[in-house]
Amino acid sequence: MGPRAMPDTAGTCVPHMSGAAGRSYGLRNPSPLREPVTMRLRTSRTTSSRFLRGLSLLAAGAVVAGCSAAGTAGGSAADGAESAAVKVGLVYSRSGPLAAYGKQYREGFTAGLAYATHGTGKVGGHPLEVIEQDDAGEPAKAVAEAKGLLGKGVRILAGTTDSGVALQMAPLAAQNHVLFVSGPAATDAVTGINKYTFRSGRQSYQDILTAGSLLGDPAGKKVTVLAQNSAFGQANVAAVKAVLGARGARVSSVLAPPGAGDLTPFAQQVKSGGPDLVFVAWAGASAPALWTALNQQGVLDTAKVVTGLAGTASYPVFGPAGGKVSFLAHYFPGAAVNPVETAMIDGITKAGGTPPDLFSPDGFTAAQMVVRAIGSGSPTDTAAMVKALEDWTFEGPKGSERIRAQDHALLQPMFTARLTGTTAAAVPHRLSALPMTAVTPPVKPMAG
Repeated sequence: MGPRAMPDTAGTCVPHMSGAAGRSYGLRNPSPLREPVTMRLRTSRTTSSRFLRGLSLLAAGAVVAGCSAAGTAGGSAADGAESAAVKVGLVYSRSGPLAAYGKQYREGFTAGLAYATHGTGKVGGHPLEVIEQDDAGEPAKAVAEAKGLLGKGVRILAGTTDSGVALQMAPLAAQNHVLFVSGPAATDAVTGINKYTFRSGRQSYQDILTAGSLLGDPAGKKVTVLAQNSAFGQANVAAVKAVLGARGARVSSVLAPPGAGDLTPFAQQVKSGGPDLVFVAWAGASAPALWTALNQQGVLDTAKVVTGLAGTASYPVFGPAGGKVSFLAHYFPGAAVNPVETAMIDGITKAGGTPPDLFSPDGFTAAQMVVRAIGSGSPTDTAAMVKALEDWTFEGPKGSERIRAQDHALLQPMFTARLTGTTAAAVPHRLSALPMTAVTPPVKPMAG
């Protein structure tokens, strides 16, 4: 489970004023707008007035430099001349079981567009028109909504909170030769699936490498995966074996039935194995009981226990055990401590959105990628968009990131953390920041 002011630029830039929506701005002493917002966003129904007010607030705070910063668009090719709008389809979980994650992504995307377009809502003179659709976390619905967007002339698709959805959207993008930027969906299968598909979030392999960093050299170490005996649990066992087992760790597993009520026997089984590291992959309402059992049976005192740090709503789940657990973290607010993260946090806050959380950077980074694809590639030619993104290195909210050309993996920093406090007062604190070179997944041959 799973981790911003403007970046420095060379030379001196004279600030000018412009308007747009975004969550990466965080600039101080905003000046009045000189021109109205040109970015147009709409949902499958109509854009809510609250959303539009949020865009206006962000636009009012956007004071940007007159030269291009890392991860942002360069100068307009038409400088004020109106060109055809570029339509971007945002297909994400506005409802369904992952709606909270979808909200984080969408608010990050909105902020990222403001940051990457310098508050203008334009790229190369082209206004951006973002059309939102709800996939409800259902692959069939996502594909149907995406097809509808393609029929409206959309050439860029983004979003995708759920891995199952991403694996259906990617082939659709390839069949129609359009750009697809997958979001928080973590399945490794998205990487290298086809030349039209990219990702703006991390993948599972990077999670496991981050967990492994807490073990040190894995050769000869005993690693136990504690999970439910489900597809989710078995997938995590396979991933740990593939990543840490390949590096010499002795990997075993303890799998509990998903409906198990008493989890004490499984905690005892883990402890009796004498592992050096326990990797916990657990989902569902029984999580508090699991952490209580692990704490009571002394597992947290005799082995290093690692699990993924999910969103802030999950922190109380760990109870008193939280301070004894090491967390691998994709992101949490304050993890990166860089100007882009500050800008993202400020942008979301000024818009009145949900406080930044686990998947805020995925949306923000997706917006940076969309702007790069159009501004350095083409508003209409997908091949040029792909070329513009491949091997692009940029500063994102998590730090220095790079899109690997061979398989479109997004190489990015990852974090480890501890929780201090309990219940709603629990707060994560960074233990380490791993550079992208330390958590790089192996290259996958491009499938198509």
